Amino acid sequence: MATHLGKEGYLKVSTTTVAEIRDYSLSQTAAQVDDTVIGDEWTTSKTTLKSWSASGSVFWDEVDAGQLALTIGSSVTLNLYPEGIESADTYYSGSANVTQFDITGRHDSMVEASFSVQGNGQISTLTV
Repeated sequence: MATHLGKEGYLKVSTTTVAEIRDYSLSQTAAQVDDTVIGDEWTTSKTTLKSWSASGSVFWDEVDAGQLALTIGSSVTLNLYPEGIESADTYYSGSANVTQFDITGRHDSMVEASFSVQGNGQISTLTV
């Protein structure tokens, strides 16, 4: 069983690498509907619609094309490479709407930005 270090990961908006990435998260969910009937002793359910979202944080860079592409309200193609960008590495790709972009700073730290996207359709599992 293979394991990977977080530092191997890359995040791209279309083909543009997002610079200064600190962390990322990809979440996939499936809605459930109850199909339990009278006489059942246990509840049962069926899977209906699936969805996905992603988020991350970066050291803010006002000239980075990848960060600039994460403008709220925009539609982007998000490509997440959790194990890297070498041949045969797995990655996830899908169209998403940018729903949040925050910039924060403190007197004793780096200026950071965080973003959230909501998937718009299926996310695909692909290979480099």
